[in-house]
Amino acid sequence: MIKLFMTLIFAVVFAAIAIVTIGAYLGPDGLSHCGSTPSSEQDCGAVDAVVAISGGDTSARTEQAITLYKNGWAKWLVFSGAAADKSGPSNAEAMERQAVHEGVPSNVILLDETSETTSENAANATTIFTQHDIHSVILVTSAYHQRRAGLEFGARAGMAIKIINHPVKSDDQWSAWWWTTPVGWWLALSELFKIVAFYIGGAQ
Repeated sequence: MIKLFMTLIFAVVFAAIAIVTIGAYLGPDGLSHCGSTPSSEQDCGAVDAVVAISGGDTSARTEQAITLYKNGWAKWLVFSGAAADKSGPSNAEAMERQAVHEGVPSNVILLDETSETTSENAANATTIFTQHDIHSVILVTSAYHQRRAGLEFGARAGMAIKIINHPVKSDDQWSAWWWTTPVGWWLALSELFKIVAFYIGGAQ
């Protein structure tokens, strides 16, 4: 009985560590030590642009990018994503509409309306960075997607662009309780698989 009890305790502790580790790995946050506005603290200064990529809970990603812009983190907003429904506006345009509705000037918003994969988000955004002399960005996406997005952007932009990850911690697909739902496990495991694919040269 004692052996069984110790085995159960070990299994619970191991599972808890695995869950925390997976969540932390997938959602790195380069601003976790910063306040809500830029400061002189290391890696907490303003950047050239905030970039939000569509997918998942696009509205939540857009909202976080808008908040960062309004709090003075950047002079540009970059929205990236093709249309989910080809008969309607692109995701990037829908994100722009949300931002303008919330008081963001349209002349500070840059759009990539053709990207359909994370790799394309990174490639097309990097072209925008070059065109507008952007050398540092805060990258916003959902927490489960942040690690892979950061890897893709880093691979495309290289050393010329400083990329700071800052995920949406909780949206309609992901939260600290992600491990309690089948969708949470599906997202976590599929992202881990895609990260492995990235490292062997096959991520999309």
